[in-house]
Amino acid sequence: MTTLVFGHKSPDTDSTGSPIVWAWYLNNIKGIEAKPVLLGEPNTEALFVLDHWNLDKPEIMTDLPADADVVIVDTNNPVELPANINDANITGIIDHHRLVAGLETRGPIEIDIQPLACTATIMWKKIGKDWAQAPREIKGAALSCILSDTLEFRSPTTTQEDKAIAYSIAEELGVDMTEYAEQMFAAKSDVSSFSEEELLRMDSKEFDLNGTGLRVSVLETTSPAPLLNRKDALMAAMPGVAAADGAAEVLLFIVDILKEEATLLVPNETVKKIAEKSFDATVSGDTVVLPGIMSRKKQIIPNLTM
Repeated sequence: MTTLVFGHKSPDTDSTGSPIVWAWYLNNIKGIEAKPVLLGEPNTEALFVLDHWNLDKPEIMTDLPADADVVIVDTNNPVELPANINDANITGIIDHHRLVAGLETRGPIEIDIQPLACTATIMWKKIGKDWAQAPREIKGAALSCILSDTLEFRSPTTTQEDKAIAYSIAEELGVDMTEYAEQMFAAKSDVSSFSEEELLRMDSKEFDLNGTGLRVSVLETTSPAPLLNRKDALMAAMPGVAAADGAAEVLLFIVDILKEEATLLVPNETVKKIAEKSFDATVSGDTVVLPGIMSRKKQIIPNLTM
């Protein structure tokens, strides 16, 4: 049976590239037949990475076969996975997020959750000396994941291990990381072809705040102006997205990678209250700038309160 390797819904670069890296390792080093799959259309940065390194886009899986062998990467949260995930045979989890209850396994498995910025960093460590056998495109995918998740080391989630491993891979590949990261972030910033609803779900996590369901969305960009020019349309789309997804509110943070700050859209009094209590901010209009806020995992989710 082929082992399916996949990350979370709304796949970003790490959730696109890490399944490719780990499936290569299982197939070529461990002798386990494996296939990377996606749980949705990858974002524009991830598509750029696939094209840049001549990688095939993994199949988008719409239905998880019952009893399938699976390895879950870049998440351990059931709400970010197929609804029938517990019907599958989970054989491994590799992640860098907080532990969330709800997954069930059929026996003991290997779980590796480390406080690092990127799943691909953990994979590099796990692969060890066998990394020397990885082809150029696999190394490129891993480097891309690390640069994306660390925002080229600007994110507060970045560790020295993430940096050291990224520098090591870039040296192997002969890649100028600054130049390559600029290309990645430019691709991520081009969202002109997406609807407001697609943007609100593009890089989004479901979060329960004291019984209130929130969709916490982040759009990272080097050019926030085109997104901010669409703020009225984005806020108008929020109630419909929230209702369709079973959330009370959608929180949208537009992260300016270069200025290292986030702008939160404030469509109503509830979000205003959340912004002021969570980030000690004063909200006077329909947006609020939050200096230094870059990471949903480390700075946004842990601080949310009502």
